[in-house]
Amino acid sequence: MEPELHPDLKPLEFLLGTWKGAGVGDYPTIEAFNFGQEVSFTHNGKPFLIYSSRSWLIEKDGSVGRPLGTETGYWRPQPDNALEVTLAHPTGIVEIYLGRVAFHRIDLQTDVVARTATAKEVTAGTRMYGLLPEENGARDLGWVYEMAAMGQDLQPHLSARLKKVD
Repeated sequence: MEPELHPDLKPLEFLLGTWKGAGVGDYPTIEAFNFGQEVSFTHNGKPFLIYSSRSWLIEKDGSVGRPLGTETGYWRPQPDNALEVTLAHPTGIVEIYLGRVAFHRIDLQTDVVARTATAKEVTAGTRMYGLLPEENGARDLGWVYEMAAMGQDLQPHLSARLKKVD
């Protein structure tokens, strides 16, 4: 039996479930690529969402390639549609994002990026998540990530379109 949704999570309710799809990545320090992704938003009745994401390379021939990024964290709604997001990456990077929820759109900006001595240099990021216009009776989840890393200014890095699978 699933726990009752905490009232503070109402503005984020549209995220709940598992989403799967594909996206594109690019950055000045790497070659452009296509990737597949699965994102999950769940809750346990407390005032936060539990988030996880995993992605994999899509080869030029369309086949599934090696695993790429993974991240886990918590999305914590605050008064007046503010939002705090904590994310941890197995590559030694931890991020804290602050942002806002407006209808079915979320805008986030890093407040803190911390990294271990062996992690690549990431200094800032922005993320936007939102429900896309309805297509074939369903609304997909789109997201965009801009990153400042490896001596580069903040610029587009990843984007994807995900379909709800549950």
